[in-house]
Amino acid sequence: MSIKAVIFDLDGTITQPYFDFDAIREEMGLTKDSGPVLESMEKMSHEQRQQVEKILHFHEEKAVTESKLNPGAKQTLDVIRQAGISIGILTRNRRCNALAIAAKHNLIFDSIVDREDGPVKPNAFGVLQICRQFGVKPEETFVVGDYLFDILSAKAAGAIAVLLTNHKRADEFVIHADFKIEKIDEILQLLNIKNINETKF
Repeated sequence: MSIKAVIFDLDGTITQPYFDFDAIREEMGLTKDSGPVLESMEKMSHEQRQQVEKILHFHEEKAVTESKLNPGAKQTLDVIRQAGISIGILTRNRRCNALAIAAKHNLIFDSIVDREDGPVKPNAFGVLQICRQFGVKPEETFVVGDYLFDILSAKAAGAIAVLLTNHKRADEFVIHADFKIEKIDEILQLLNIKNINETKF
């Protein structure tokens, strides 16, 4: 298996899980069972959407300020880069926040596709867009994430889905994944790259 690109989710995958979407929904006046926030916002009037966007942006900016990387995340990205494999970020967040995370934690992303670029995960759009940018085929690409939408977007695009099992509902999601990992540095084993601990910087 020759993998030429790895596409990562951001929150919960590169960074430690932060968002409490039940609390965000409550603040927006939505019920807990109203479904994903972005999809709920699409059904709102223009005025409603403007109001709830302010709430969402506040929480997203706070998440950047308080962000912490998952253990081994930076080292894993560094090793992947040294191996000549392209690194993409596919997020339902905004590009400005992904760039702020990169700047804060000294990370380098070769491509970012955010919610303003096109249909969001679980749609295949973002995976296919990054593959086109890198000039690679989906079947040559790992998509790594901690949530169901990451896995479904990978499968819809024909890419290889890798579930990071740190979500409380991981047992539900894993049946859709091609591979599962418990820690982000385990992706290196799937890539047949030397383990972080054996690599000198």
